[in-house]
Amino acid sequence: MLNIRDLTHVYPNGVRALDGVSLDIPAGMFGLLGPNGAGKSSLMRCLATLQIPSQGAIGFGDIDVLAQPEALRATLGYLPQDFGVYPRVSAEDLLDHLAVLKGVAGRGERRDTVESLLRQVNLWEARKKAVAGYSGGMRQRFGIAQALIGQPRLIIVDEPTAGLDPEERNRFNNLLAEIGEQVVVILSTHIVDDVTDLCPRTAILVGGRIVESGTPSALIAQLAGRIWQADLDKTELPAARERHAVIATRLRAGRTVIRVLSAPGEGAPGPGFTPAEATLEDVYFATLHRHRASVAAAAAQGA
Repeated sequence: MLNIRDLTHVYPNGVRALDGVSLDIPAGMFGLLGPNGAGKSSLMRCLATLQIPSQGAIGFGDIDVLAQPEALRATLGYLPQDFGVYPRVSAEDLLDHLAVLKGVAGRGERRDTVESLLRQVNLWEARKKAVAGYSGGMRQRFGIAQALIGQPRLIIVDEPTAGLDPEERNRFNNLLAEIGEQVVVILSTHIVDDVTDLCPRTAILVGGRIVESGTPSALIAQLAGRIWQADLDKTELPAARERHAVIATRLRAGRTVIRVLSAPGEGAPGPGFTPAEATLEDVYFATLHRHRASVAAAAAQGA
């Protein structure tokens, strides 16, 4: 179990990236959703002991992460958003080098580790190729291989499927799902479908704060009967935004399809609206809508 308590981080320029984040994350896949700039990467770096938070506490089992960073690193696998590689080094040699850095000292043990991991991520046949020449999906799978060195109990992956084509994204997600059966895996992303498919628990981070958390099914259930859909001309969109809580829009065949959040028990927002089954994407967009409305209201009061 990973326990995060009142974690706050303020950068030297005054930006408050994290603001009192508290979470309990059990074994299995955990999805951390949030828009760009929400603080996801800052939280991941704090958990990975790459930066020291301004205040708060992090515990992993019996490890006090802030007081014992080396103990956490010994059981951590981390795939950052930007995973750099040496340009001319093969996957096999680079993984061997990283295994040395992770403390796998014996040559025979390293050889077995490297082969096992490259086979697990389906890169064994490409082991002699330079990682710099891999496709995006292959490079991400190599990133998971290096994160699995030393049989970690906590694995953090930050925006792992951004930029991958659908086939590679599906392959990568299947790999994550297999890994997540045994250890704590935190998937930090803004791609809602990845969390819907993989994670039995999730949280939404906006403006450095956790604004929603729970199981996807429970979060979706909160919006039951409150999501409505309408098809309108794009010229009608500004007026619709003024009258309704429009949480999402999509252009389809020259028409604009809007999804609207109604108040509990309110019913249809008006003529032309039909009920729509709520999804985790609706939860995400509704959360962002409420946050932005709150920020706008606070700004208006302070003006």
